[in-house]
Order: sequence, then structure tokens, then C-alpha cells
Amino acid sequence: MTSSPHVPVLLKEVLTALSPKDGGTYVDATFGAGGYTRAMLEAADCTVWGIDRDPDAVERGRRVAEDYPGRLHMLAGRYGDMASLLDAEGVEQVDGVAMDLGVSSPQIDEPERGFSFRFDGPLDMRMDKTGPSAADVVNESSEEELADIIHFLGEDRAARRIARAIVRARAEEPISRTGRLAEIVRGCQKRAKDGIDPATRTFQALRIHVNDELGELDRGLAAAEALLAPGGRLAVVSFHSLEDRRVKTFLKKRSGGEGHPSRHLPDVEPEHAPSFRLLKRGAIKPGKEESKTNPRARSSRLRAAERTDAPAWPTEGRHAA
Repeated sequence: MTSSPHVPVLLKEVLTALSPKDGGTYVDATFGAGGYTRAMLEAADCTVWGIDRDPDAVERGRRVAEDYPGRLHMLAGRYGDMASLLDAEGVEQVDGVAMDLGVSSPQIDEPERGFSFRFDGPLDMRMDKTGPSAADVVNESSEEELADIIHFLGEDRAARRIARAIVRARAEEPISRTGRLAEIVRGCQKRAKDGIDPATRTFQALRIHVNDELGELDRGLAAAEALLAPGGRLAVVSFHSLEDRRVKTFLKKRSGGEGHPSRHLPDVEPEHAPSFRLLKRGAIKPGKEESKTNPRARSSRLRAAERTDAPAWPTEGRHAA
């Protein structure tokens, strides 16, 4: 099996949004294969802090750092903790934060990580290689819990049928391989007209659940708000609607967008001063050429904003999805 080459999604657009400057300090909050980091380091004589919860990605980053002596520093941890991770290194403010959500190309392309249904491998999906695996969730959750995970995190209408089939199959033998789970899910519904594999949504749901990706996103957005200096830029690339809606809601609220619920109603005075200014209304999508040459770019969306000089808003619970 040959790994597909890693091509950073919306790279030009992310660089334009961040606009790296000489002497600036930037965070690649989801280092992955390091595509955005390399681009920032090439674009300006700046410093980048790379963060990743995956030990393989951190090791990759340390090798990349050898090409940029003193300019790239790797931190092992979750990007939701970036403010405390950087504070421990004496960094209180930064000029830009890039967040590329979801699974990275190396994780998808390595069967032993268990993220993809394209290759048979252990049903794992843990980004940081600790805690309960996808196999644990599939074999130990109740039918109702599985259905909820697949329905809410995979947005799959066949969630209950899939959960029922999983419970029936695991009664015969524990489900420990990606290939077997994919076969079970495919047996529950026909391939969609758009050609998307029926197992896609179930695998997405399990991955998000195992890694608490939506909770991590909420924490990461708040951490970026706390870290960014006035004029600093935030660029977030998402790959499915659950993520994008969360980012959109966060930035709309933080930029004062909720003060205009309807043109027929009086404005609502925001509770706090806007902490962000949107760089563009709406999401930035990949062009036809990028979508054609890089299939992983097709569903991507970039939202970007600039930090104002207002204080960060108080930390809240989960943002509305």
C-alpha cells in the first residue's frame, strides 16, 4: 500500500488569512503532517509552535524543525490546551493560529491506526493512542448509545439500523477490525448516488466520539481567543457540517453578529465587546482546480477572523451546534 501524498487543504487561502510577518509568533494547533507550518516558515522569518496530540506527528515535527533551526518548536498535547501549553513555555500572546480539524492524512493512510475503511486494520481511531478505542466503543456501548453516536455525530439516517446490526454481529464475535465494521455498515444501506461509501458516516461518528473532537474544538476556539494578540489572525479549516457550524456560531457571536437577529426586530446589545472581526462573511471554499486535484479538499471550509483589542469572553460550556 502506498500512502497518498499530503497536500495541505486551502493552503494559499490559509496563508492569506494569517498573513505571516517577520518576527511574528504563530501556532499550528493541529500540526499533522506540517504543511501549514512549513508554509508559514517559508513565507516569513517567524516562529511557529506546532501542537499535536498524536506522538507520531510530534516526532515528524521534530524532524521538520531541523530544517528551521530555532524557529519551529513542537509541543505534545491537545490544541484545546494550547493556552496553558504555551504559557508553560513563556509565550503569552501570538500573532496567528491555524487549526486544521479532523483526521490528518498520515493517520488516514496508515491502516494500523484504524481510522479508514479503505484498508483493513485494527479498529482503533485514537489520535493520542490512549484511552478507549473505537473497538471498545463498538463492542461495549448499548444499542441505544451506538445509535445516538452514529445519528448525532455521523448525521446518518440509518443510525438505528446500523446500531442494531452491530449489536447482532458482535454477539457472534467481537468486532476488532475496520474491514469487518465497514462490511456490517454496508450491509445496512445502499451506496449513495454520489458514490460516498455507506461506512463513511459511521466511521466519522466513531472517530469524533473516541477523540471528543467537538469538545476539543470548543476548547480550542476559546484558547485561540485568549492567546491571540490584538490584530492576530485565526484561520480554521473544517471538513464537515458539525465542525463548520460550531466555528461559524463561535465567530458570529464573538464578532457581534448576534446583535442583528432580524431586520424586523430591534438590535440586541451584545453582552461583551466583539473579540473578533470577520475577515470574510461566510466560509471560503476550495476552487474547482483544487477540488479536482485534491479529493480531500472538496468538503473543506475555511473561516477566518482577526482579533480585536477587546478582552476574551468568559469561558462558556459547549457552543450551539
